[in-house]
Amino acid sequence: MTTQTPVRFVAVGDSFTEGVGDSDPRLPNDCRGWADRVAEELARHQPQTRYANLAVRGRRLKPIVTEQLQPALGQAPTLVSFHAGGNDLLGARLDMRSLVVRFEDAVARIAESGAQILLFTEYNVPLSPMLEPLKLRTAVFNKHIRRIAAAYGTLLVDHWCFEKYQDRRMWAPDRLHMSGIGHEYMARKVLEVLGAPHSLGSPVLGPLLPRNRAEIMADDAAWLRRDVAPWLSRRFRGVSSGDHLSARWPALMPVVLPERLGTSPEPARL
Repeated sequence: MTTQTPVRFVAVGDSFTEGVGDSDPRLPNDCRGWADRVAEELARHQPQTRYANLAVRGRRLKPIVTEQLQPALGQAPTLVSFHAGGNDLLGARLDMRSLVVRFEDAVARIAESGAQILLFTEYNVPLSPMLEPLKLRTAVFNKHIRRIAAAYGTLLVDHWCFEKYQDRRMWAPDRLHMSGIGHEYMARKVLEVLGAPHSLGSPVLGPLLPRNRAEIMADDAAWLRRDVAPWLSRRFRGVSSGDHLSARWPALMPVVLPERLGTSPEPARL
């Protein structure tokens, strides 16, 4: 990607792309995320960059395709990031074949538009040892994503292979979404895949302080009460955390640089 050609970047997906876990109360839905950070870096080198983010937390693949894809393609983007399927993998029942077919169909539609496509593999999020079987689902889905990326000549950010995400500080307290430093590192990896200049560094994570058994158990109990119980309740009631939210940046617009927003948010802490 050259800095001479203005980019029309549209991000499509779920909470990963919306920016959940990277808190910033100055912005829509109170979050920033890797996609905003990528758009900011692109705009610093090419002020004519335009950016839209249609992603909404909690969305599964089918709603992402039906609600976001046509509005995204209708804006004549030059670059489309597409991340979907993670919420499907967390479901009790999963038809992997249908999931993969729907995912590939979506990629084919984007490819027909002529836009450059950016795909991601899923990460084996460190939820709990009890949920380790999810790792197999994720590995199988990632195998298909890599195949689809090769077949359609897309760019691929292979999140699964990034060792830094083995550190719990790269994740928000809910253990499902990246933290602020996790999103910033993801933005750097995306920019590297795009071949775009940027000023983002790699997080320097000092030694991780050991925790005793009591501290681990207390943390697990707090996680179950604060994050898992509400999530299970929503699943039981058939609702989503994003049901009352709309897209953060629904139409292509000039990139809002953080230094122009006023008071800076609290810095991400290691």
